[in-house]
Amino acid sequence: MDAQTLQQHNRLLIRQRVRFMVNQYEVHTQDPDGSEGDLVAFAQQKRMAFKEKVTLYTDASKEQVFAEFRARNIVDVGATYDVTDPGGGTLGSFRKLFKRSLLRSTWQLEQPGAAEAKGEESNAALAVVRRVWEFIPFLNSVPFAWPYHFTFTSDGAPSFSVTKKFALRDKYLVDIADPGLDRRLVIAQAVALDALQSR
Repeated sequence: MDAQTLQQHNRLLIRQRVRFMVNQYEVHTQDPDGSEGDLVAFAQQKRMAFKEKVTLYTDASKEQVFAEFRARNIVDVGATYDVTDPGGGTLGSFRKLFKRSLLRSTWQLEQPGAAEAKGEESNAALAVVRRVWEFIPFLNSVPFAWPYHFTFTSDGAPSFSVTKKFALRDKYLVDIADPGLDRRLVIAQAVALDALQSR
């Protein structure tokens, strides 16, 4: 799907696939009946990388790059991630606001020529419970996908949201309110919410 056609879609579905040594994500449009539509992107993240990089492809064959995001610095808890198109052109960037994220994860997203958007977990209580769960070694070894909801706003107006569903396998619903926001940048940020959340 080309970028112009993708820009017309306001709702996307993301499903994680767990594989040995990698995390994989499938991004689909949503059909009118709520089911998965066309495959938009296929993302792959290597675990335990010193300098984080995630490549998004047009499909699982990994023959054609859709977009990519990578950390500017090595092992940096407040790293900025640059998002680029297949030709290396800048789509934007995002970073986790480390201090504000100690109790409630908060991210900042920037797109050239547009006001920055900030997103945080909507449910502060659930954010604390999730941290306690991840902190206790025995509980942390139990495979469980805590639900969460991130709302991104720009100048007080809704920009987009990412909702992680309550399930054993990670599933996400992405709703985009800002028509000018590059969908490729939104997809990169949505994937990062899972792939980089524990960073």
